[in-house]
Amino acid sequence: MVARAEVGLAFGFCIGAGVAVQGRINGALGVRLEDGIAAACISFGLGLVVLVIAFAISRRLRDGLVRVRQAVACGELRPVQLFGGLCGAFFVACQGLTVAAIGVTAFTVATVGGQLLSSLVVDRLGLAPNGRTPVTVSRVGGAALAMVAVGLAAAGRSGAPVGSAAVPEWLRTGPTAVLILLPALAGIGLAWQQAVNGRVGAVGGPFSATLVNFGIGTAALFAIEAGVLVGTGWPTEFPSEPWLYLGGLIGVAFIALAAITVRWIGVLLLGLTSVAGQLLASITLDLLTPTGAGLSSTAVIGCALTFVAVVVATRSRA
Repeated sequence: MVARAEVGLAFGFCIGAGVAVQGRINGALGVRLEDGIAAACISFGLGLVVLVIAFAISRRLRDGLVRVRQAVACGELRPVQLFGGLCGAFFVACQGLTVAAIGVTAFTVATVGGQLLSSLVVDRLGLAPNGRTPVTVSRVGGAALAMVAVGLAAAGRSGAPVGSAAVPEWLRTGPTAVLILLPALAGIGLAWQQAVNGRVGAVGGPFSATLVNFGIGTAALFAIEAGVLVGTGWPTEFPSEPWLYLGGLIGVAFIALAAITVRWIGVLLLGLTSVAGQLLASITLDLLTPTGAGLSSTAVIGCALTFVAVVVATRSRA
């Protein structure tokens, strides 16, 4: 059991690093297409295509999907637990819309704040397959510190010009704090997504959970993009660099891994360990390949404070 928990901690770190890399890729694709939602559609759509091919080839994977359908029919799974992909779609859409404008570090800090706060509630309600986890002073303190870190990241972008072509006009001309609020809301949804995906994965396996997640998310994104196309039209030119289309594949990997890991260490600890991976990877990316937003000093301070929040919140695990 201890070994499984340790492996889960390592997986959580890898998941976080994957989220940061995916954010940079989808943000760059959104800029090139001048449409953040279109970038999210491509990311989710390509991931879904890969999953459909894998399920078509593997009978074992298809059997897992049959078990999910049977679990819904008999009431073991509730239909609402199949809709984690809606939160994933919103998260990926926020990547395409905001990363190029605020930087991957500020995006990560905002996401982390929302995710830690939501994880407290999700674990307390026992929505994940590992059952209920009590709310402790350490956990609340860690989440509160994370929210302060989000405020610092938002202050660092306050009044900054937003020039990313991926950001819609109504968002580009509005308060810049909204660009921080969107990923914070996405982070709140991530905790619930991880919990329900873990429930689905416990029944049909991690890839069944991932397929359901990508199917729902892709449908939602294309429905939103259909409304956008009425006013702007689909992008006429697509970039030729292959790396810009890897976001969906990275998403398949970390969503499947999260569906396993959440059963071992719970939602909050999964969120906390993935935070470390996200922050280290995001700062590295902003230093090595900066966006137009750059890396602000307040974003770095916010990251440091979020690391403190992780340490504080994990003290209850000692």
